[in-house]
Amino acid sequence: MKILVVDDEARFAQLVGEELKDAGHEVTVLSSGVEAVQAVKAGFDVVVTDLRMKPVDGIGVLEAAKAASPSTEVVLITGDKDVGPAIDAFHKGAYDYLIKGGDLRELHVLIERIGREQALEHENRALRRELADTGRMAEMVGTSAALARVRELCAKVASSDATVLVLGESGVGKELVARLIHRTGRRAGQPFVVMHAAALPENLLESELFGFEKGAFTGATSRKPGRVEAADSGTLFLDEIGEISAALQVKLLRFLQERTFVRVGGNETIRVDARIIAATNRNLEGEVKAGRFREDLYYRLAVFPITVPPLRERRNDIAALSRHIFARLGYTRDPSAEVARELADYDWPGNVRELENVLERALILAGTEAIGPQHIQLPEPVLARPGQTGALAGMEREMLEEALRRAGGNKSKAAKSLGITRRMLYTKLQRYGLASGEDVDT
Repeated sequence: MKILVVDDEARFAQLVGEELKDAGHEVTVLSSGVEAVQAVKAGFDVVVTDLRMKPVDGIGVLEAAKAASPSTEVVLITGDKDVGPAIDAFHKGAYDYLIKGGDLRELHVLIERIGREQALEHENRALRRELADTGRMAEMVGTSAALARVRELCAKVASSDATVLVLGESGVGKELVARLIHRTGRRAGQPFVVMHAAALPENLLESELFGFEKGAFTGATSRKPGRVEAADSGTLFLDEIGEISAALQVKLLRFLQERTFVRVGGNETIRVDARIIAATNRNLEGEVKAGRFREDLYYRLAVFPITVPPLRERRNDIAALSRHIFARLGYTRDPSAEVARELADYDWPGNVRELENVLERALILAGTEAIGPQHIQLPEPVLARPGQTGALAGMEREMLEEALRRAGGNKSKAAKSLGITRRMLYTKLQRYGLASGEDVDT
């Protein structure tokens, strides 16, 4: 644990500091309340401070520590027989107090208890975040053979510590697959830490992944552990792994081989026990052939690859998936047949994420009404760009007529061949005066 010891009796402060260091803690010792008020901004797990100091006393240190980090616990040490001021400090957030001159084993017991409580709270926060993140995404709903295969692979690999590479287009639910593997494996009660490689500029990726030491670069005013350390004993999910630079690929490869790393600006070799799950929407084999991704790193990551199918390849899951998303959004009615057909006819280039967005927008547009086809707003492909005139409009009309001819007048088949929904097709047919006649849709 990271502990700050503060006492204006320097010898006593050093004595307490050495005791805690011998117990394996990272300890900073100060003999001034003024210095402590500044030091607590760096963040500590525990502050052990004398109550009676001038000009800033232990209450001042307590208030500064809580303002900097509410999770920091403060233990007050008092030499007074009158413990009234120490008890009053409980109202300001103190964890406990000790009498100066007593057995330091009492302090060790307090520190150990604080460590257990903080570890439990950290685990609870991680679980709450995981539940919130999982609830935000649609579950792996559906009965298609393609989805069943994904579930089967997740079940097989979950009990091992093998590195997993999740492949698939944007929006298919790669993170959901990673969370499923984590939740059903032996590390389920441990942290699930996410690192989105494309979310940060290249110069920050390494320090975010491996952490940094104080002074490592401008603005590094204190040590900061990275995502790798945060995932110790749990799972580290490296999303969009195909985006990392060649230099970081080398360092990541070393970590995968040895499970050790060095913080940016540091020289201490740190070992962690974290399972690695990576994901990408890129063709990594193609990236390897093109020289943009290291072959040795690819093979380290692709120990157990799982490909998540796009939504257009499991259309018979769309209805159940839509009902699930609607229910999560608070809409309990089953989608109408027209809405279900509209959703099934679309190719969903943005996959499940796009489906979630479209359904949420439909719910907002419908208000208190039942959701109908008019509330399902789907983006039109280039073919369907409105307001076209001249040669482009003529070409579009010819494409529509040809599609209908080839489909034998079946509008659903014609729409599918053009990559648009049936509703979009009707709109275009009306625009070009082609909507008359019997609707052949058998």
